[in-house]
Amino acid sequence: MEKKVEMEEVIRNEEGNATHKIKKGGLRTMPFIFANEVCEKLAVVGFGANMISYLTQQLHMPLTKAANTLTNFGGTASLTPLIGAFIADAFAGRFWTITIASMIYQIGMISLTMSAVLPHLRPPPCTGNQTCEEAAPWQLSILYVSLLLTALGSGGIRPCVVAFGAEQFDESNPTQKTKIWNFFNWYYFCMGLSILVAVTVVVYIQDNIGWGWGFGIPAIAMAISIVAFIIGFPLYRNYVPCGSPLTRLAQVVVAAFRKRNLPPVSDPNSLYENDKLDAAISASGKLLHTNQLTFFDKAAVITNEDEIKFQAPDITPNLWRLNTVHRVEELKAVIRMGPIWASGILLITASAQQGTFSLQQARTMNRHLTPSFEIPPGSMSVFTIVSMLTTITLYDRILIPVARRITGLNRGISYLRRMGVGFAISVLATLVAGIVETKRKRAAADHGLIDSPHATIPISVFWLVPQYGLHGIAEAFMSIGHLEFFYDQSPESMRSTATALFWTAISAGSYVSTVLVTVVHRTTDWLPNKNLNKGRLEYFYWLITLLQVFNLLYYVMCAKFYTLKALQVRPKEEVELGNRV
Repeated sequence: MEKKVEMEEVIRNEEGNATHKIKKGGLRTMPFIFANEVCEKLAVVGFGANMISYLTQQLHMPLTKAANTLTNFGGTASLTPLIGAFIADAFAGRFWTITIASMIYQIGMISLTMSAVLPHLRPPPCTGNQTCEEAAPWQLSILYVSLLLTALGSGGIRPCVVAFGAEQFDESNPTQKTKIWNFFNWYYFCMGLSILVAVTVVVYIQDNIGWGWGFGIPAIAMAISIVAFIIGFPLYRNYVPCGSPLTRLAQVVVAAFRKRNLPPVSDPNSLYENDKLDAAISASGKLLHTNQLTFFDKAAVITNEDEIKFQAPDITPNLWRLNTVHRVEELKAVIRMGPIWASGILLITASAQQGTFSLQQARTMNRHLTPSFEIPPGSMSVFTIVSMLTTITLYDRILIPVARRITGLNRGISYLRRMGVGFAISVLATLVAGIVETKRKRAAADHGLIDSPHATIPISVFWLVPQYGLHGIAEAFMSIGHLEFFYDQSPESMRSTATALFWTAISAGSYVSTVLVTVVHRTTDWLPNKNLNKGRLEYFYWLITLLQVFNLLYYVMCAKFYTLKALQVRPKEEVELGNRV
């Protein structure tokens, strides 16, 4: 956890008298934080949006191997936020974690750009019916090291930037607390805007000018993002780390296990509490006792062996034997979030296909806007981004104000309902994708192109727009709702870690996609490596649709029985005093 610093920095003259104050946090910090996010996402998506084309056309990887390489990379990049969150919450703080991680990411991007520029770092080109030479192991090792560095860099950026931006607003101020929920929409909107540029301008450069410039421009954007973020340092509300939240969770588990033979707690008021001990990890409010997962309450039971008096708040107990109610409830809150976290995995599995098989569908279709210009396959995700941005704008400007009057909630509708809408739309997206694939293959058969994998099928690529658009709408509801859920329901001391959980759901979804693709490829003829026209990609989409239907039912049950965390909000005066600790 991190202790809050003051909202204002006092500037004193040589005599020690206060001359003026510099306000910290608030809207003034958003340009620097969003500039970092825009450039970082331009870099990330500029690499990833068309990477399937780079792997198959430049490194000559088989399609399924390339698809699994990307989903494995995406999974790893979404797993490393657990490391970044631990570093930020335990000792480095969010600002320095973001800064150092961005530099690591920059090194990985430079390395990948160099591999695209220098001819001997990739296999020789091939044309026509010539057998293409796949990249040598040492050439692939450069790719893998570059991707690993970018994954490590992402691990420090992703879990921290959302929490760092949200904490620039004062939760004890009702007006600023409302802005926190707007922030999540703003964050996703800026992220989507940068992705839009990446999948249009950057992908076009990669396909038509060269991969050196196509990778070089995102690398330059990343360098700009680092500079922009550091410039805003004097204005940020920075937090001082107060120890690892993972250690505190472990202490509660160990203490409860050591007291496992004690009878169940009958009176929650007898459990140990120490406001002074918890002050640094509960600046905005103290978690109250809940009647769920009561086994862990034993960690807060005072016994003779604890050798501590209940009325001695200045004495720090052995936290591996005795914990406060607040610390026990931190663990309970994390465990309760688990089922909701798991429900997001299959949505990521479904959307992951846009960057692999949906892109390969687009490559076989008529992509001409004019006789001389055709849409790059990697730019098809522009329809996902446009639909997402449109949905976010309508949601933030129309739905929230209207819903706020009806529900009385600052955020309009609850994040649990918002996520449910996203899950339902994602089911429809993959169902439509399967229907469109049957139409694409029918067009190929009607024109005798089933055995011509490189031929352009006379069917418009715009038939793919509905599935891309539905995925964008689903993401606007589900992903932002997921972020809001983790930020609001996580303990105050674990918001970087909770945001990391959001990315680990993406990681798990990517790995599930890898497993699913591998199993289906080995056991069926649905996903051929060389000729998509001879496959049964629609069956694969419908399999994901069926899995998502079961997942939606699972989520509805989890949301129905979910218990929101109970928080005793501290008075504003106490919060401000605690901020000065």
